Amino acid sequence: MKDQNFRILYLPIGVGTYHMETAHAAFEASRELLLKLFGEEVTVPEDILFSPQAVKQQLSSADPDLVILQSITFANAAYMAEALRAYEGPLALWTLREPVGEPGGRLKLNSLTGTFSAANTYHQIRQDAPLLVFGGTDEPETAETLLRIRRAAMVKKALRALKIAQIGHTPEGFGFGRGLDAELQKTFGAALVSIEARELIKKAEALKDEDVASARDEAASWMKGLDQMPAQNVKDYYRLQKAYQDFAEENHIGALSSRCWPDFFVEYGTPVCSVLSVLNAIGIPSACEADTYGALSMWIGQKLSGEAAFFGDPVALSEEENTLTFWHCGMAACSLAKEEEGACVGVHPNRKIGPTMEFGTKACEKATILRIGKDRNGAFRLLAISGEVLDKPRQFLGTSCVVRLNAPVRDTVANLLKEGWEPHYAVIFGDVAEEIRMLGDMLQLPVTAVTA
Repeated sequence: MKDQNFRILYLPIGVGTYHMETAHAAFEASRELLLKLFGEEVTVPEDILFSPQAVKQQLSSADPDLVILQSITFANAAYMAEALRAYEGPLALWTLREPVGEPGGRLKLNSLTGTFSAANTYHQIRQDAPLLVFGGTDEPETAETLLRIRRAAMVKKALRALKIAQIGHTPEGFGFGRGLDAELQKTFGAALVSIEARELIKKAEALKDEDVASARDEAASWMKGLDQMPAQNVKDYYRLQKAYQDFAEENHIGALSSRCWPDFFVEYGTPVCSVLSVLNAIGIPSACEADTYGALSMWIGQKLSGEAAFFGDPVALSEEENTLTFWHCGMAACSLAKEEEGACVGVHPNRKIGPTMEFGTKACEKATILRIGKDRNGAFRLLAISGEVLDKPRQFLGTSCVVRLNAPVRDTVANLLKEGWEPHYAVIFGDVAEEIRMLGDMLQLPVTAVTA
Protein backbone atom coordinates (compact mmCIF):
# COMPACT_ATOMS: atom_id res chain seq x y z
CA MET A 1 0.00 0.00 0.00
CA LYS A 2 1.40 3.36 -1.03
CA ASP A 3 0.42 6.95 -0.29
CA GLN A 4 2.54 9.64 -1.88
CA ASN A 5 1.39 12.13 0.78
CA PHE A 6 1.96 9.98 3.86
CA ARG A 7 4.39 11.68 6.27
CA ILE A 8 6.27 10.22 9.25
CA LEU A 9 8.10 12.26 11.89
CA TYR A 10 10.84 10.68 14.02
CA LEU A 11 11.31 12.20 17.49
CA PRO A 12 14.34 10.71 19.29
CA ILE A 13 14.28 12.13 22.83
CA GLY A 14 16.84 11.98 25.60
CA VAL A 15 18.93 13.83 28.17
CA GLY A 16 22.67 14.46 28.15
CA THR A 17 23.49 12.85 31.49
CA TYR A 18 23.48 9.28 30.20
CA HIS A 19 26.21 7.55 28.15
CA MET A 20 26.28 9.79 25.08
CA GLU A 21 28.52 7.58 22.97
CA THR A 22 26.00 4.75 23.26
CA ALA A 23 23.07 7.13 22.80
CA HIS A 24 24.42 8.68 19.60
CA ALA A 25 25.26 5.26 18.17
CA ALA A 26 21.68 4.17 18.83
CA PHE A 27 20.36 7.35 17.22
CA GLU A 28 22.44 6.91 14.07
CA ALA A 29 21.42 3.26 13.72
CA SER A 30 17.75 4.15 14.22
CA ARG A 31 17.96 7.01 11.74
CA GLU A 32 19.54 4.71 9.16
CA LEU A 33 16.88 2.04 9.62
CA LEU A 34 13.99 4.50 9.31
CA LEU A 35 15.41 6.01 6.13
CA LYS A 36 15.90 2.52 4.71
CA LEU A 37 12.33 1.50 5.52
CA PHE A 38 10.47 4.69 4.66
CA GLY A 39 12.73 6.81 2.48
CA GLU A 40 11.38 10.29 1.79
CA GLU A 41 8.26 9.64 3.85
CA VAL A 42 10.18 10.09 7.09
CA THR A 43 11.62 13.30 8.53
CA VAL A 44 14.55 12.81 10.90
CA PRO A 45 16.27 15.48 13.02
CA GLU A 46 19.98 16.15 12.90
CA ASP A 47 20.51 15.01 16.48
CA ILE A 48 18.81 13.68 19.59
CA LEU A 49 16.16 16.07 20.94
CA PHE A 50 17.46 17.07 24.35
CA SER A 51 14.55 19.25 25.52
CA PRO A 52 10.77 19.54 25.26
CA GLN A 53 11.34 22.76 23.33
CA ALA A 54 13.24 20.81 20.67
CA VAL A 55 10.26 18.47 20.34
CA LYS A 56 7.96 21.46 19.92
CA GLN A 57 10.22 22.90 17.24
CA GLN A 58 10.20 19.68 15.23
CA LEU A 59 6.42 19.47 15.32
CA SER A 60 5.95 23.13 14.46
CA SER A 61 7.54 22.62 11.05
CA ALA A 62 5.83 19.30 10.23
CA ASP A 63 2.34 17.97 9.60
CA PRO A 64 2.85 14.24 10.15
CA ASP A 65 0.42 11.37 9.70
CA LEU A 66 2.48 9.23 12.09
CA VAL A 67 4.92 10.16 14.86
CA ILE A 68 7.56 7.72 16.10
CA LEU A 69 8.76 8.90 19.50
CA GLN A 70 11.83 7.00 20.59
CA SER A 71 13.30 7.09 24.10
CA ILE A 72 16.99 7.08 23.20
CA THR A 73 17.63 7.62 26.91
CA PHE A 74 15.27 8.31 29.76
CA ALA A 75 13.40 11.58 29.32
CA ASN A 76 10.73 12.95 31.63
CA ALA A 77 7.02 13.37 30.93
CA ALA A 78 7.38 16.95 29.69
CA TYR A 79 8.67 15.69 26.33
CA MET A 80 5.52 13.65 25.65
CA ALA A 81 3.28 16.40 27.02
CA GLU A 82 4.81 18.84 24.53
CA ALA A 83 4.32 16.40 21.67
CA LEU A 84 0.65 15.90 22.55
CA ARG A 85 0.00 19.63 22.64
CA ALA A 86 0.86 19.85 18.98
CA TYR A 87 -0.15 16.45 17.59
CA GLU A 88 -3.32 14.34 17.77
CA GLY A 89 -2.65 11.55 15.26
CA PRO A 90 -1.22 8.01 15.57
CA LEU A 91 1.88 7.84 17.76
CA ALA A 92 4.33 4.98 18.24
CA LEU A 93 6.62 4.60 21.25
CA TRP A 94 9.96 2.96 20.47
CA THR A 95 11.93 1.44 23.35
CA LEU A 96 15.58 0.41 22.95
CA ARG A 97 17.13 -2.49 24.81
CA GLU A 98 19.45 -1.59 27.64
CA PRO A 99 23.07 -2.49 26.73
CA VAL A 100 24.35 -5.18 29.08
CA GLY A 101 27.81 -4.59 30.50
CA GLU A 102 29.67 -5.62 33.60
CA PRO A 103 27.45 -6.49 36.60
CA GLY A 104 27.00 -3.38 38.70
CA GLY A 105 28.14 -1.14 35.84
CA ARG A 106 26.57 2.08 34.60
CA LEU A 107 23.00 2.27 33.28
CA LYS A 108 23.73 3.68 29.83
CA LEU A 109 20.33 4.53 28.33
CA ASN A 110 17.39 3.72 30.63
CA SER A 111 15.14 3.78 27.57
CA LEU A 112 12.47 1.53 29.07
CA THR A 113 11.81 3.83 32.02
CA GLY A 114 11.61 6.72 29.57
CA THR A 115 8.92 4.88 27.63
CA PHE A 116 6.99 4.20 30.83
CA SER A 117 7.08 7.92 31.56
CA ALA A 118 5.89 8.79 28.06
CA ALA A 119 3.16 6.13 28.06
CA ASN A 120 1.84 7.26 31.43
CA THR A 121 1.46 10.81 30.16
CA TYR A 122 -0.14 9.60 26.94
CA HIS A 123 -2.67 7.58 28.93
CA GLN A 124 -3.57 10.57 31.10
CA ILE A 125 -4.11 12.90 28.13
CA ARG A 126 -5.53 10.79 25.30
CA GLN A 127 -8.26 8.20 25.03
CA ASP A 128 -6.59 5.87 22.52
CA ALA A 129 -3.52 3.69 23.07
CA PRO A 130 -0.02 4.31 21.69
CA LEU A 131 1.55 1.88 19.25
CA LEU A 132 4.58 0.04 20.61
CA VAL A 133 7.98 -0.90 19.22
CA PHE A 134 10.48 -2.74 21.41
CA GLY A 135 13.97 -3.67 20.30
CA GLY A 136 17.16 -2.61 18.61
CA THR A 137 17.78 -1.86 14.96
CA ASP A 138 19.58 -5.18 14.50
CA GLU A 139 16.45 -7.18 15.39
CA PRO A 140 14.27 -8.17 12.39
CA GLU A 141 11.13 -7.87 14.51
CA THR A 142 11.82 -4.17 15.02
CA ALA A 143 11.71 -3.41 11.31
CA GLU A 144 8.64 -5.62 10.82
CA THR A 145 6.79 -3.87 13.64
CA LEU A 146 7.61 -0.46 12.21
CA LEU A 147 6.30 -1.53 8.80
CA ARG A 148 3.10 -2.91 10.35
CA ILE A 149 2.57 0.35 12.24
CA ARG A 150 2.95 2.31 9.03
CA ARG A 151 0.42 0.10 7.24
CA ALA A 152 -2.12 0.44 10.06
CA ALA A 153 -1.64 4.20 10.27
CA MET A 154 -2.07 4.53 6.52
CA VAL A 155 -5.38 2.67 6.72
CA LYS A 156 -6.56 5.01 9.48
CA LYS A 157 -5.69 7.99 7.31
CA ALA A 158 -7.31 6.46 4.22
CA LEU A 159 -10.53 5.79 6.17
CA ARG A 160 -11.13 9.53 6.41
CA ALA A 161 -11.12 9.79 2.63
CA LEU A 162 -13.28 6.71 2.04
CA LYS A 163 -16.74 6.95 0.50
CA ILE A 164 -18.64 3.72 0.96
CA ALA A 165 -21.91 3.12 -0.87
CA GLN A 166 -24.90 1.22 0.48
CA ILE A 167 -27.03 0.11 -2.47
CA GLY A 168 -30.46 -0.87 -1.24
CA HIS A 169 -31.56 -2.09 2.16
CA THR A 170 -30.51 -5.20 4.02
CA PRO A 171 -33.03 -8.03 3.73
CA GLU A 172 -35.28 -8.79 6.68
CA GLY A 173 -33.24 -10.40 9.44
CA PHE A 174 -29.92 -9.02 8.15
CA GLY A 175 -29.91 -5.75 10.06
CA PHE A 176 -26.45 -6.47 11.50
CA GLY A 177 -24.93 -5.17 8.26
CA ARG A 178 -27.00 -2.00 7.89
CA GLY A 179 -24.75 1.05 7.92
CA LEU A 180 -25.59 4.39 9.51
CA ASP A 181 -23.88 7.50 8.17
CA ALA A 182 -23.26 9.17 11.53
CA GLU A 183 -21.81 5.99 13.06
CA LEU A 184 -19.44 5.42 10.14
CA GLN A 185 -18.18 8.97 10.23
CA LYS A 186 -17.83 9.17 14.00
CA THR A 187 -16.01 5.85 14.46
CA PHE A 188 -14.08 5.39 11.22
CA GLY A 189 -14.12 8.79 9.52
CA ALA A 190 -15.73 7.33 6.39
CA ALA A 191 -18.65 8.86 4.47
CA LEU A 192 -21.73 6.79 3.58
CA VAL A 193 -23.56 7.22 0.28
CA SER A 194 -26.98 5.54 0.07
CA ILE A 195 -28.96 4.73 -3.07
CA GLU A 196 -31.88 2.43 -3.80
CA ALA A 197 -31.15 -0.73 -5.79
CA ARG A 198 -33.91 0.19 -8.25
CA GLU A 199 -31.96 3.30 -9.25
CA LEU A 200 -29.09 1.18 -10.56
CA ILE A 201 -31.53 -1.27 -12.13
CA LYS A 202 -33.05 1.64 -14.05
CA LYS A 203 -29.61 2.82 -15.14
CA ALA A 204 -28.78 -0.68 -16.36
CA GLU A 205 -32.04 -1.07 -18.25
CA ALA A 206 -31.45 2.21 -20.07
CA LEU A 207 -28.08 1.14 -21.47
CA LYS A 208 -27.77 -0.03 -25.08
CA ASP A 209 -25.53 -2.79 -26.40
CA GLU A 210 -23.02 -0.26 -27.70
CA ASP A 211 -22.72 1.31 -24.24
CA VAL A 212 -21.32 -1.79 -22.54
CA ALA A 213 -18.17 -2.59 -24.51
CA SER A 214 -15.96 -1.91 -21.48
CA ALA A 215 -18.04 -4.29 -19.36
CA ARG A 216 -17.72 -7.02 -22.01
CA ASP A 217 -13.95 -6.56 -22.06
CA GLU A 218 -13.78 -6.62 -18.25
CA ALA A 219 -15.82 -9.80 -18.09
CA ALA A 220 -13.72 -11.48 -20.75
CA SER A 221 -10.54 -10.77 -18.80
CA TRP A 222 -11.86 -12.28 -15.56
CA MET A 223 -14.68 -14.77 -16.14
CA LYS A 224 -14.63 -18.25 -17.63
CA GLY A 225 -17.69 -19.89 -19.21
CA LEU A 226 -19.82 -16.82 -19.68
CA ASP A 227 -20.58 -17.96 -23.22
CA GLN A 228 -22.47 -20.94 -21.74
CA MET A 229 -25.05 -18.65 -20.11
CA PRO A 230 -28.35 -17.65 -21.78
CA ALA A 231 -27.71 -14.73 -24.13
CA GLN A 232 -30.26 -12.43 -22.49
CA ASN A 233 -28.79 -12.96 -19.03
CA VAL A 234 -25.33 -12.18 -20.38
CA LYS A 235 -26.57 -8.94 -21.97
CA ASP A 236 -28.33 -7.97 -18.74
CA TYR A 237 -25.18 -8.76 -16.79
CA TYR A 238 -23.10 -6.46 -19.02
CA ARG A 239 -25.56 -3.62 -18.51
CA LEU A 240 -25.59 -4.09 -14.76
CA GLN A 241 -21.80 -4.27 -14.62
CA LYS A 242 -21.55 -1.02 -16.54
CA ALA A 243 -24.15 0.69 -14.34
CA TYR A 244 -22.33 -0.28 -11.13
CA GLN A 245 -18.90 0.70 -12.41
CA ASP A 246 -20.15 4.04 -13.70
CA PHE A 247 -21.85 4.74 -10.37
CA ALA A 248 -18.66 3.91 -8.44
CA GLU A 249 -16.44 6.02 -10.70
CA GLU A 250 -18.76 9.03 -10.89
CA ASN A 251 -19.22 9.13 -7.11
CA HIS A 252 -15.63 8.21 -6.14
CA ILE A 253 -16.81 5.11 -4.29
CA GLY A 254 -14.04 3.13 -2.59
CA ALA A 255 -16.21 0.23 -1.35
CA LEU A 256 -19.84 -0.77 -1.52
CA SER A 257 -22.49 -3.11 -0.21
CA SER A 258 -25.39 -4.14 -2.39
CA ARG A 259 -28.78 -5.68 -1.93
CA CYS A 260 -28.98 -8.81 -4.05
CA TRP A 261 -31.99 -11.03 -3.41
CA PRO A 262 -34.79 -10.96 -4.22
CA ASP A 263 -34.70 -7.76 -6.30
CA PHE A 264 -32.18 -8.70 -8.96
CA PHE A 265 -33.71 -12.12 -9.53
CA VAL A 266 -37.34 -10.99 -9.50
CA GLU A 267 -37.31 -7.42 -10.83
CA TYR A 268 -34.26 -7.46 -13.08
CA GLY A 269 -34.05 -11.12 -14.02
CA THR A 270 -30.26 -11.41 -13.66
CA PRO A 271 -28.25 -11.63 -10.40
CA VAL A 272 -25.77 -9.02 -9.25
CA CYS A 273 -23.34 -11.66 -7.90
CA SER A 274 -20.88 -11.56 -10.80
CA VAL A 275 -20.99 -7.76 -10.92
CA LEU A 276 -19.74 -7.61 -7.33
CA SER A 277 -17.17 -10.32 -8.09
CA VAL A 278 -15.61 -8.24 -10.85
CA LEU A 279 -15.75 -5.07 -8.75
CA ASN A 280 -13.79 -6.87 -6.04
CA ALA A 281 -11.25 -8.05 -8.59
CA ILE A 282 -10.64 -4.53 -9.94
CA GLY A 283 -10.13 -3.04 -6.49
CA ILE A 284 -13.58 -1.94 -5.27
CA PRO A 285 -14.38 -4.11 -2.22
CA SER A 286 -18.03 -5.14 -2.56
CA ALA A 287 -20.26 -7.15 -0.22
CA CYS A 288 -23.62 -8.66 -1.01
CA GLU A 289 -26.78 -8.75 1.13
CA ALA A 290 -26.20 -5.01 1.71
CA ASP A 291 -23.71 -5.74 4.52
CA THR A 292 -21.98 -2.38 4.78
CA TYR A 293 -19.78 -3.36 7.72
CA GLY A 294 -18.82 -6.48 5.81
CA ALA A 295 -17.77 -4.26 2.89
CA LEU A 296 -15.76 -2.07 5.25
CA SER A 297 -14.07 -5.20 6.64
CA MET A 298 -13.17 -6.19 3.07
CA TRP A 299 -11.85 -2.70 2.33
CA ILE A 300 -9.56 -2.76 5.37
CA GLY A 301 -8.36 -6.22 4.38
CA GLN A 302 -7.57 -5.13 0.86
CA LYS A 303 -5.73 -2.03 2.06
CA LEU A 304 -3.57 -4.07 4.43
CA SER A 305 -2.86 -7.03 2.16
CA GLY A 306 -2.94 -5.49 -1.31
CA GLU A 307 -5.36 -8.20 -2.46
CA ALA A 308 -9.12 -8.69 -2.59
CA ALA A 309 -10.74 -10.32 0.43
CA PHE A 310 -13.22 -13.19 0.34
CA PHE A 311 -16.68 -12.47 1.77
CA GLY A 312 -18.74 -15.29 3.15
CA ASP A 313 -20.72 -17.17 5.75
CA PRO A 314 -19.09 -19.72 8.09
CA VAL A 315 -20.91 -22.86 6.95
CA ALA A 316 -18.89 -25.92 8.03
CA LEU A 317 -16.15 -26.88 10.45
CA SER A 318 -13.89 -29.89 10.60
CA GLU A 319 -12.21 -30.85 13.86
CA GLU A 320 -10.07 -33.36 12.00
CA GLU A 321 -8.51 -30.73 9.72
CA ASN A 322 -9.12 -27.84 12.16
CA THR A 323 -10.80 -25.90 9.34
CA LEU A 324 -13.65 -23.45 9.00
CA THR A 325 -15.26 -23.18 5.57
CA PHE A 326 -16.61 -19.84 4.35
CA TRP A 327 -19.12 -19.83 1.51
CA HIS A 328 -21.38 -17.61 -0.48
CA CYS A 329 -23.99 -18.40 -3.06
CA GLY A 330 -22.25 -16.93 -6.10
CA MET A 331 -20.04 -13.96 -5.23
CA ALA A 332 -16.27 -13.78 -4.75
CA ALA A 333 -13.48 -11.72 -6.26
CA CYS A 334 -12.55 -13.30 -9.59
CA SER A 335 -8.90 -12.69 -8.71
CA LEU A 336 -9.15 -15.23 -5.86
CA ALA A 337 -9.91 -18.20 -8.13
CA LYS A 338 -7.25 -20.83 -8.64
CA GLU A 339 -5.14 -19.79 -11.62
CA GLU A 340 -5.34 -23.20 -13.32
CA GLU A 341 -9.15 -23.30 -13.08
CA GLY A 342 -10.13 -19.66 -13.43
CA ALA A 343 -13.19 -17.79 -12.21
CA CYS A 344 -15.91 -20.06 -13.56
CA VAL A 345 -19.53 -18.99 -13.88
CA GLY A 346 -22.72 -20.90 -13.20
CA VAL A 347 -26.22 -20.37 -11.89
CA HIS A 348 -27.45 -19.44 -8.42
CA PRO A 349 -27.97 -22.61 -6.33
CA ASN A 350 -31.44 -21.54 -5.17
CA ARG A 351 -32.79 -19.34 -7.97
CA LYS A 352 -31.16 -21.24 -10.86
CA ILE A 353 -30.37 -17.98 -12.69
CA GLY A 354 -26.92 -16.84 -13.79
CA PRO A 355 -24.31 -15.70 -14.19
CA THR A 356 -22.96 -16.28 -10.70
CA MET A 357 -19.47 -17.38 -9.67
CA GLU A 358 -18.56 -21.03 -9.07
CA PHE A 359 -15.10 -21.75 -7.66
CA GLY A 360 -12.97 -22.57 -4.66
CA THR A 361 -10.32 -19.98 -3.82
CA LYS A 362 -6.60 -20.30 -4.24
CA ALA A 363 -4.41 -21.12 -1.25
CA CYS A 364 -2.63 -18.64 1.01
CA GLU A 365 -0.09 -19.70 3.62
CA LYS A 366 -1.01 -16.92 6.05
CA ALA A 367 -4.51 -15.48 6.22
CA THR A 368 -6.63 -13.41 8.59
CA ILE A 369 -10.38 -13.51 9.20
CA LEU A 370 -11.77 -10.04 9.94
CA ARG A 371 -15.12 -8.74 11.07
CA ILE A 372 -16.16 -5.24 12.04
CA GLY A 373 -19.05 -6.00 14.36
CA LYS A 374 -21.04 -4.68 17.28
CA ASP A 375 -21.52 -5.90 20.82
CA ARG A 376 -24.89 -6.24 22.60
CA ASN A 377 -24.82 -2.52 23.43
CA GLY A 378 -24.29 -1.46 19.83
CA ALA A 379 -20.62 -0.52 20.30
CA PHE A 380 -18.20 -1.37 17.50
CA ARG A 381 -15.57 -4.07 17.95
CA LEU A 382 -13.03 -5.84 15.73
CA LEU A 383 -12.29 -9.53 15.29
CA ALA A 384 -9.06 -10.96 13.87
CA ILE A 385 -8.47 -14.72 13.55
CA SER A 386 -5.23 -16.08 12.11
CA GLY A 387 -5.00 -19.11 9.86
CA GLU A 388 -4.15 -20.51 6.44
CA VAL A 389 -6.31 -20.78 3.32
CA LEU A 390 -6.00 -24.34 2.04
CA ASP A 391 -5.85 -25.51 -1.57
CA LYS A 392 -9.33 -27.02 -1.66
CA PRO A 393 -11.85 -27.48 -4.47
CA ARG A 394 -15.20 -25.74 -4.38
CA GLN A 395 -17.03 -27.15 -1.36
CA PHE A 396 -20.62 -26.35 -2.34
CA LEU A 397 -22.47 -24.71 -5.23
CA GLY A 398 -21.26 -21.10 -5.22
CA THR A 399 -17.87 -19.93 -3.96
CA SER A 400 -15.93 -21.27 -0.99
CA CYS A 401 -12.77 -20.64 1.01
CA VAL A 402 -11.43 -23.22 3.48
CA VAL A 403 -9.36 -21.77 6.34
CA ARG A 404 -7.30 -23.87 8.73
CA LEU A 405 -7.19 -21.92 11.98
CA ASN A 406 -4.15 -21.56 14.21
CA ALA A 407 -6.41 -21.98 17.24
CA PRO A 408 -8.69 -24.98 17.85
CA VAL A 409 -11.61 -24.51 15.47
CA ARG A 410 -14.36 -25.89 17.66
CA ASP A 411 -13.41 -23.72 20.64
CA THR A 412 -13.06 -20.70 18.38
CA VAL A 413 -16.50 -21.18 16.84
CA ALA A 414 -18.05 -21.75 20.27
CA ASN A 415 -16.56 -18.50 21.54
CA LEU A 416 -17.76 -16.57 18.49
CA LEU A 417 -21.27 -17.86 19.04
CA LYS A 418 -21.24 -17.07 22.75
CA GLU A 419 -19.97 -13.56 22.04
CA GLY A 420 -22.61 -12.96 19.37
CA TRP A 421 -20.43 -12.26 16.35
CA GLU A 422 -22.13 -11.69 12.99
CA PRO A 423 -22.65 -14.41 10.33
CA HIS A 424 -20.57 -12.64 7.62
CA TYR A 425 -16.75 -12.45 7.55
CA ALA A 426 -13.94 -11.18 5.36
CA VAL A 427 -11.09 -13.62 4.75
CA ILE A 428 -7.93 -11.63 4.07
CA PHE A 429 -5.17 -13.23 2.03
CA GLY A 430 -2.31 -12.11 4.25
CA ASP A 431 -1.11 -12.05 7.86
CA VAL A 432 -2.51 -8.74 9.11
CA ALA A 433 -3.83 -9.60 12.59
CA GLU A 434 -1.25 -7.36 14.25
CA GLU A 435 -2.18 -4.43 11.99
CA ILE A 436 -5.83 -4.94 12.93
CA ARG A 437 -4.88 -4.81 16.60
CA MET A 438 -2.98 -1.59 15.97
CA LEU A 439 -5.87 -0.10 14.03
CA GLY A 440 -8.18 -0.98 16.91
CA ASP A 441 -5.89 0.92 19.30
CA MET A 442 -5.93 3.97 17.04
CA LEU A 443 -9.72 3.87 16.61
CA GLN A 444 -10.32 3.15 20.31
CA LEU A 445 -12.07 -0.11 19.44
CA PRO A 446 -11.67 -3.40 21.32
CA VAL A 447 -10.07 -6.19 19.30
CA THR A 448 -10.66 -9.89 19.81
CA ALA A 449 -7.54 -11.52 18.34
CA VAL A 450 -7.41 -15.32 17.97
CA THR A 451 -3.89 -16.01 16.76
CA ALA A 452 -2.91 -19.31 18.42
